[in-house]
Amino acid sequence: MDIPSFVTSILTSLAVFVVLVLVFTWLSRRPGNATVYYPSLLLRGLDPWEGRGRGTRSPVGWIRQAFTASEPDVVAAGGVDAAVYLVFLSSMFAILAFAGIVLLPVLLPIAGTDNALEDSTGRMPSNVTHFEILSLANIEDRSMRLWAFISAVYWVSFVTYFILWRSYKHVSNLRAAARSTSEVKPQEFAMLVRDVPIPPPNQTIKDSVDSYFRALHPDTFYKAMVVTDITKVDKIFQEIEGHKHKIAHAEAVYAESKTANRPEGTRPTHKTGFRGLIGKKVDTIEYCNEQIKELLPKLEDERKSALSEKQQRAAFVFFNSRAAAASASQTLHAQMFDEWTVTEAPEPREVIWANLPRKIYDRHTRQTVVYLIVFVTVAFYMIPITAISAVTTLEKLREKLPFLKVVVDQPFVKTVLQAYLPQIALIVFLAVLPTLLVFLSKSEGIPSQSHVVRAASGKYFYFIVFNVFIGYAIGSSLFSALEKVIKNPTGIFMTLATRLPGTATFFFTFVALRCFVGYGLELSRLVPLIIFHLKRKYICKTEDEVRAAWVPGNLRYNTRVPNDMLIVTIVLCYSVITPLILPFGVAYFALGWLIAKNQVLRVYVPSYESNGRMWPHMHTRIIAALMIYQATMIGIISLKKFYYSTILTPLLVISLIFARTCHARFYPAFAKTPLEVASQQLKETPNMSAIYTAYIPPCLKPEKLEDVQVFEDTQSRTTSRAPSF
Repeated sequence: MDIPSFVTSILTSLAVFVVLVLVFTWLSRRPGNATVYYPSLLLRGLDPWEGRGRGTRSPVGWIRQAFTASEPDVVAAGGVDAAVYLVFLSSMFAILAFAGIVLLPVLLPIAGTDNALEDSTGRMPSNVTHFEILSLANIEDRSMRLWAFISAVYWVSFVTYFILWRSYKHVSNLRAAARSTSEVKPQEFAMLVRDVPIPPPNQTIKDSVDSYFRALHPDTFYKAMVVTDITKVDKIFQEIEGHKHKIAHAEAVYAESKTANRPEGTRPTHKTGFRGLIGKKVDTIEYCNEQIKELLPKLEDERKSALSEKQQRAAFVFFNSRAAAASASQTLHAQMFDEWTVTEAPEPREVIWANLPRKIYDRHTRQTVVYLIVFVTVAFYMIPITAISAVTTLEKLREKLPFLKVVVDQPFVKTVLQAYLPQIALIVFLAVLPTLLVFLSKSEGIPSQSHVVRAASGKYFYFIVFNVFIGYAIGSSLFSALEKVIKNPTGIFMTLATRLPGTATFFFTFVALRCFVGYGLELSRLVPLIIFHLKRKYICKTEDEVRAAWVPGNLRYNTRVPNDMLIVTIVLCYSVITPLILPFGVAYFALGWLIAKNQVLRVYVPSYESNGRMWPHMHTRIIAALMIYQATMIGIISLKKFYYSTILTPLLVISLIFARTCHARFYPAFAKTPLEVASQQLKETPNMSAIYTAYIPPCLKPEKLEDVQVFEDTQSRTTSRAPSF
């Protein structure tokens, strides 16, 4: 990419960001848009306009509010998971900022004053860009200047170690504070039991679980809830709920149709066939009421059948104290590893009920199959990614699609397409993956939504690193120098060493596009705003429908974190090769932290809380990115015929030792809850019935709390009541 195209890319991205910020400032001040820009505040019962003076109405007023908000404010609004994500962004900002402070003033003059890229006449070839001149590519082979680059690799590595250690310690303390709070949380009094053995003929699974854990924990055991097959009952329940929503919608439409001229109005109708498009035409309100009357007895019968006859070999076991539940979930209960396996209970709202009964061998088999599928996906996606990197250039498009010549040969169009075409094609291509990876992760038999998100995030990280970063870098180098490689196959490594720094301009613009345009769209929320207003005007008729149209989800960590990790990998790997990429990385994480904090405080509502369980995943991937960077630098400096490059080899060992040390020092408190944390005093005596009820699936949940005992007795052949606490 030439300088005009690069400058065009950066300036247009920045201009788009400024426009989107101004749009956000204007739209967010309109009361009718409060549900789009301040849903978190509204759901917490806060007034979005309270205390907002003239300063907060300026284009930068939200920046001051985000900066002044404390970490407890973030935890109160978005939970510990959101606070930990902000720690990740701030940590990467600090790493890249400290790296840039040294690398930019030191390496740029050293690279810019060498002449490795000059031809035999002492001139720079026309195809050499200014970015390559200021990169490692312009350093002569065996030059003593390479010592500066080796030192820079060590500097970046040790800065990363230092900041990651401090961040891990901070997140560990943040998690401990959240787990030791005086508030009562149902998941802290329960553990998940899987692989329950087949009970004797005279017992149900519920009776077997009760007798087993009452014998092992006689003083702390409260109750057990056996997981049941709720597929049919949930289907009937959802049908009834759907009919209720249709009735509410139809009644609202019917009320709107009543006017002074037609006080009787028009009763809504629909067809009973597919999607209401075919079949018999019926009165909606009457039809739905009749359907509900028919389904209610079926629901009751199916509930009893599910509770008594469809019990699965998994259960939630409840204890009368947090310390007892934490201790029990860390205890080996059976001699055989495939019986009575226990883990800490997930939060009630994130339980994946269908996965709880899966046996241990089934889970291991599924995990192996999913990993093979992911491996094949990663391997074969390299082909289209490489094709994109080679084909998405103006020259290739003009060659393959001659009818576009009239358009792409225009100077302005040509400059814009050169700046954006490859990046946009890559971003769109990657958008189809997250749904597939979430589905595969659920298929492993994982019991909780937060665990699925972590698993999908890990898969996505390795995918984008191998296919986007490595795939594009190698693919573009191979295709751009294909003739040289064919003529001299043994020179492929030298070709890569020569051409790899040249791909940095693509990643410059890729990072800038994700930074300015991506974060600008995130802040302005134009897409959610348009969708909400269209739904409210043409679809929503009831308050519940309007609420469903504007209530946001969570931060979508399964895509956010891997995409951020891709930027981490790119910037680290090019930090010494082409130090000019560091300001772009710093801007990405600084702006990302600022906008993410604003969105956590005002917009996103967590759908679950894992108390920062994502951090070890983030830490491991950062170390992986660091080691990719270190291995890359060893290879590139070796290709410079600088034999002292072996001095970098110990960094790989140091990184492994550092990762192992962090894992041994901090990870156990993430995998299990320490007893000193779980033993902290509560501000009130826990209501064990409410804790038990929290884990009853909605389709089985009694309407009244006093009916919970009936729910429990239906699962058991005995009717002995457990003591209440």
